[in-house]
Order: sequence, then structure tokens, then C-alpha cells
Amino acid sequence: MSVFYTWLRELITQLAISGTVPRILFYEFVINALFCAIIIGPLLGCVGTMIVAKRMAFFSQAVGNAALTGVAIGVLIGESYTAPYLSMFTFCIVFGILLNYTKSRTRMSTDALIGVFLSISLAIGASLVLFVSARVNTHILESVMFGSILTVNDLDMNVLLAVAAITLLVGLPLYNRMLLASLNASLAQVRGIQVQLIEYVFIVLVTIITVACVKIIGAVLVEALLLIPAAAARNLSRGLGSFVYNTMIISTLSCFGGILIPMQYDIPVPSGGAIVLVAAAFFIITTIIRNVIPGFKEAKM
Repeated sequence: MSVFYTWLRELITQLAISGTVPRILFYEFVINALFCAIIIGPLLGCVGTMIVAKRMAFFSQAVGNAALTGVAIGVLIGESYTAPYLSMFTFCIVFGILLNYTKSRTRMSTDALIGVFLSISLAIGASLVLFVSARVNTHILESVMFGSILTVNDLDMNVLLAVAAITLLVGLPLYNRMLLASLNASLAQVRGIQVQLIEYVFIVLVTIITVACVKIIGAVLVEALLLIPAAAARNLSRGLGSFVYNTMIISTLSCFGGILIPMQYDIPVPSGGAIVLVAAAFFIITTIIRNVIPGFKEAKM
């Protein structure tokens, strides 16, 4: 894929020099960032609709923060501190599966259970930071916390493409069953859907998507990009189809806006925070539209 990335960057750079595309696209890191935005915008937007439908917003936040512990473990076992993907994916997938397994075997509320797992994970991560600091500068954790889409490299893009491909191959055929299981588990079981298996598949998909986006959006903010575009789209949507498409559009535009607006106007805001702020602006605008324009007051998604 590196050959493709190089070709794409050279092509867009030449177009920027000739004035065919905006001059800002002359820089390779901007091209990398926009390439990631094209992938994560629709991906997080589509998954975000399921997150809202299943009321699992807190889960994605827990997985994002669990990635911090995965980074610490990766550094300790000798992985590159800039891309400890093996430890992050392994720890977070185990974290998600154990959480879902425990949820089905306890009467504790989901929010409380997620809080327990999140606290344990953060405690482990905080304890490991002491050992990690002896090997690397702990300030690198800031990029994990808040993201740095402008510093992504070919490996980050390869991981993102692989996760997107897995999500499409596994999630797309099961999307309707996942949605039915989240809206009405009893009806899904009557129709022969293995609700518990579908739940585990969804947990794993959300987990790998969250981990793949941590370096780009940030552990603290990835949950916001899963939730806010879906909440904004819900203000305007009258059906499931429009809900999904509107969420994907708002999520993608938020990514593009968060990358380009700070650079265009020299605003000293981290790219991850800027992306979420643009998404929040969409939410405010759609909320106003819903309450001001009569045609949108009947939106029921």
C-alpha cells in the first residue's frame, strides 16, 4: 500500500502546485489526514447509529480509555511506542469480550458494569505508567488521549483500511440483524437470530474500530465522534435510512472541517478536538432546525 500512498500524495501535490486543488493540499500530512477522514467519517457515522440505538455510548468511551493500558503494555513488551497496535487490539478486545460476558451474567446495570471495568483498566494503566516512563517520554500518551490525525503514517492508514475492510465484510451482511437485535431482542430470537452471538460480533467490531481511531481522534474523543453525529442526525431523520445516511454525512463533514478549518485560519486547536467541535456545531444547528422549522418537529428517530 505504501506505493499507492506515495502515488496518491505525489498526484495531489502536483495538482496543488498547478492550482487545480487548494494549495493547502501541497502538504503530505494534510493528504494523509484527509485520506483517514474519508475512511473514518462514514465508518464511525455508520457504527454510531448502532451505538445510539443500543445505548452503548459509554462502552466506546471505556474501550478508548482501555487503549491507554494497551499502549503501556505494548511499550513494556517491546513494541514501538508510536504504534503498539498488537497490544492495544489484544487488550481492548479481551476487555470488550469480558465486559459483555459479565454483563450477561450479572444483574448490575450496564453503565455501572462498564464503570467498574473502566476503573480497573485505568488503574492498571496508571500503575504501568511508572514503568513506561523509564523507557519513553510519557508525553507520548497525550497523542493517544487527544489524537493527532496530522501525524498519521502509512502504518496507521494500513491499520485503518484493514479495520474498515473487516467491518464491511463482517458488519454489512449482519447489519439488519444487529439492528433488530438491538431494537427488539425478543423479536430477533423469534426470527431465528442468534442474539448473543450477534452481540459479541458487534462488541468486537466497535472495539477494533475504536482502537483503530484512537491515534487519529484520541481515546477521550473517539466516543464523541461516534455519538454526536448520530445525535445530530437524529434531530432531522424520520426513518432509519435517512438516520444512517445523515449520520455518515455529518461525521464525514466533521472530520474534514476539523482538519481544514484550524489550518485555514491558523487556529491553535488539536485536530481531534477540532473534529469534535465541528460535530458539536452540527448538533447545535440541527437542534435549532428541529425546534424552529415545523417540518422537522415530527422527526422521530
